[in-house]
Amino acid sequence: MTFLMKALMITNFGGPEVFVQNEVEKPTPGKNQVLVKVCASSVNPADCGVRRGLFPPKRELPAIIGFDVSGVIEAVGENVQDFKVGDEVYYAIGHFDNSGAYAEYNVANESIIARKPMNLSHIQAASVPVAGGTAWTALIDKANIKVGETVLIHGGAGGVGSFAIQIAKAAGAYVYTTCGRYDFDLVKSIGADTAIDYHSENFIDILMRETHGEGVDVTFSTVAGELLAQSLAVIKSDGRAVTVTGVHGDLNYAIAKNITIHFVHLDNPRPKLDALRTLIERDRIKPVIGMTFPLDYVAQAHQKFEEGDKDVRGKIVIQVSG
Repeated sequence: MTFLMKALMITNFGGPEVFVQNEVEKPTPGKNQVLVKVCASSVNPADCGVRRGLFPPKRELPAIIGFDVSGVIEAVGENVQDFKVGDEVYYAIGHFDNSGAYAEYNVANESIIARKPMNLSHIQAASVPVAGGTAWTALIDKANIKVGETVLIHGGAGGVGSFAIQIAKAAGAYVYTTCGRYDFDLVKSIGADTAIDYHSENFIDILMRETHGEGVDVTFSTVAGELLAQSLAVIKSDGRAVTVTGVHGDLNYAIAKNITIHFVHLDNPRPKLDALRTLIERDRIKPVIGMTFPLDYVAQAHQKFEEGDKDVRGKIVIQVSG
């Protein structure tokens, strides 16, 4: 007997209008895999990039997309050792995996999944894997921030930025962040020490004044454009810069100051999710949820995300099931 599930799929590459609702065959877990009933997912820049066909390899159409999952294990395949039916889990689907989260069920290898933080709902947990894992990779794995260091995070009110502020603070850093003035209260409430209004203030002038001309140890760019290149002016000699966006502008200044530049793509997420769960359960990190949409409205969620509405802070979450 064939069992079906609801999925929001793309049949073409393009804008949010390419999503269509469909009934497709419910997947079955193979060896080392689990079947997860998806409770929630979220919207990430990568989701929008895949939908537009910008990232190689392009998905074979029609396709179910979406990278973040929070849900409950419904079945386990042969050889699964670490999880059982009924376990609540969260994870980030691999970029090259031919599956997606915008559906009622997802099959994943047990090596990528982690136990969901006990103090989070599935709506909250679904906001963590990609954004939180990326921030962890940037600041802990790549920049290796240390207690007492200074960090500048561009876009602190966004999905990745809001996790980055909290991770940097938990690591013992002094945190500067750029955002709109309307987000000052938010970023300070999650740990930012100094907020800089990118609309009306020059972050270079402010940082060099605040640090008495020394600059900061680390910068993290979550916003596209020339921020990475501009930020080199405020990094100490032998400092580090990390970015999750493409490169624009002149990076030669990094040579004179011996600055190390890291480019971040989330991989091997399970250890990061285990570490994040520990901090979340100790109330050191709290997800910031801007809006929630039901699965049927995933197109509207993508549209809202791409509009960059200032009223949307943190993550946009997709509720898949109750």
